Amino acid sequence: MTNLPANRMQKPAAKPRPIAPPAEWTVAESAELYGIRSWGAGYFDINQNGDVAVTVPTGNGPAGGQRVSVSLMELIRGMKHRGLQMPALLRLDNLLEAQIALLNESFGRAMKTLGYQARYHGVFPIKVNQQCAVIEEIARAGGRYGHGLECGSKAELLIALAYLQPGDGHIICNGYKDEEFIDLALQSLRLGFKCFFVLETPTELPIILEASRRLGVRPMLGVRVKLAAEVEGHWNESSGDRSIFGLTTAQIVELVDALREHQLLDCLQLLHYHLGSQIPNIRDIRGGVLEACRYYVSLRQEGAAMGYLDLGGGLGVDYDGSQTNSNHSKNYSLDEYCTDVIETIMTALDRTGVEHPVLISESGRATVAYSSILLFNILDVTSYEPQGSAPVVPEDEHELVRNLREVLEGISIKTAKECYNDAMFYRQEIRDLFRRGQIRLRSLSLAENIFLHIVWGILAVLQKAKRVPAGFDDLEESLADIYYGNFSVFQSLPDVWAIEQVFPIIPVHRHAEQPTRRAILADITCDSDGKVDRFIESGGLRRSLPVHPFVEGEPYYFGVFLVGAYQETLGDLHNLMGDTNVASVRIHADGGFEFAREMSGDSIADVLSYVEYQPQRLLEQLRRTAELAVRNERITLAQRQALLESFSASLRGYTYYED
Repeated sequence: MTNLPANRMQKPAAKPRPIAPPAEWTVAESAELYGIRSWGAGYFDINQNGDVAVTVPTGNGPAGGQRVSVSLMELIRGMKHRGLQMPALLRLDNLLEAQIALLNESFGRAMKTLGYQARYHGVFPIKVNQQCAVIEEIARAGGRYGHGLECGSKAELLIALAYLQPGDGHIICNGYKDEEFIDLALQSLRLGFKCFFVLETPTELPIILEASRRLGVRPMLGVRVKLAAEVEGHWNESSGDRSIFGLTTAQIVELVDALREHQLLDCLQLLHYHLGSQIPNIRDIRGGVLEACRYYVSLRQEGAAMGYLDLGGGLGVDYDGSQTNSNHSKNYSLDEYCTDVIETIMTALDRTGVEHPVLISESGRATVAYSSILLFNILDVTSYEPQGSAPVVPEDEHELVRNLREVLEGISIKTAKECYNDAMFYRQEIRDLFRRGQIRLRSLSLAENIFLHIVWGILAVLQKAKRVPAGFDDLEESLADIYYGNFSVFQSLPDVWAIEQVFPIIPVHRHAEQPTRRAILADITCDSDGKVDRFIESGGLRRSLPVHPFVEGEPYYFGVFLVGAYQETLGDLHNLMGDTNVASVRIHADGGFEFAREMSGDSIADVLSYVEYQPQRLLEQLRRTAELAVRNERITLAQRQALLESFSASLRGYTYYED
């Protein structure tokens, strides 16, 4: 059903109509409804007060030391006391540290159990989240594991060289590389950095050979292969013969011959492949590893030194908590992932006599997704429900309006389908009459209100039915409210808009209270795409979200979880909504917490400068306009001054809705 008339709720004058009869409600029921224990990975749950809480390990390693919980509402209060308004991005440093430890220690356990004869070294792809605070924490937490960084540009290489120490984690250089990029990486080898060039295209090799000769530095080389293996999921175009980067078999043979000719074949040490950043099916992972091992063995047989196998990305995040091979999930655990990778490598290599390689993975999404939460408040509501009691239709009203009112009287389980069809017919006829100027606005308004009474009446009787008749599957969704959130989809959740990515979204409080409404979420941009209408509920996906009634004057906060990967990097300036406020928090073993970093979001002056406006010049132009208005006696000097002060204050202000 489409085009429902909307009633804008500015004040809660009438008690909201419940979608289900009120009942005793428990925190456990909220946890089940929103699936938080499925997608929360043990980090997120709902406490006995009905608040979403984050639970973090505070000792060494993912399971080491004490685990403590802190309510997100406590953190929100801490942010407000520090002047950080909504919307805000909350970064949890403990979760970055925990995920790095979990990844490294899971591989370590699998290698020890299976007898793998080499080590694991992870690298974090900087493109997944380039924010300074994130990279600093990854470099700090990953130091004891030798966790390195992957760079796809010159700017990212500068970051890696600044935040890693020589001899610690590896630096993997992917992407197109010009002479400046290559010179810098070669010179870093003199400092003791373990910096690999991964050859993505044949054109890179001549530049590397020339720079190596000129600088007198032998490079550490890797090669990215195009595997025939293809994977499921959003990012499957990274796999298969038509993937953009990587060398074909013919190009690999040419590379080997060229390196042999220049006596640099011993510099080729690493094999790299990448099948996608979120691989949902473990079978695809095993298939990719097996094919890569064949290339690895073949390069050893050609005389290349080898010694390193880079799996690329692909370790998935279970966004919807279903533990399936859907685009938004994965059908394997981290331990299963590590075990399957190690077993596959050993099976493929042991029968050839080739030594086990040092294993590298570029697991960016799984490293940072859990550590960031977008928090925002609800500003307003549009509801699709009738006004008042069933309306009385005057005798002189149009016949079609009277017919529509009669439909309301005959609703039952048996007649629901017939009543719905009749109501749809009469409403359309009445709308056509209004377009032709044959009925008044008040008649149309009366008819729309009657129609809402009818569809809500049908929904009420269907809730008592044992089986919902065909054609009513989306009726409840079509009646969902619109909750207006203080955020921008395009700035903070670009993947929701661009690729229909699903993130867990739930209220962060009031979970001891039954959510009796359903809603979609709209942002504050003036764009019809600025909305979220796909949600996780009880392990499945719905077009609306269970929510609590909005009460004017009382804050109602939502959290969008698992947004640490890509969302900050990809955000844009739609409607000139800038970066949100950011708080980085570290939770301590005693349950206390500290705000390690506080970063104010973009001001209006900031975002204007990004699109080449000069804020001071704008102010000067307005000053001239105001001065002319004073001369023409349209405003007073006092009014001129108030206008300029207001304009200046706005330039300094937050780009989002301010209380």
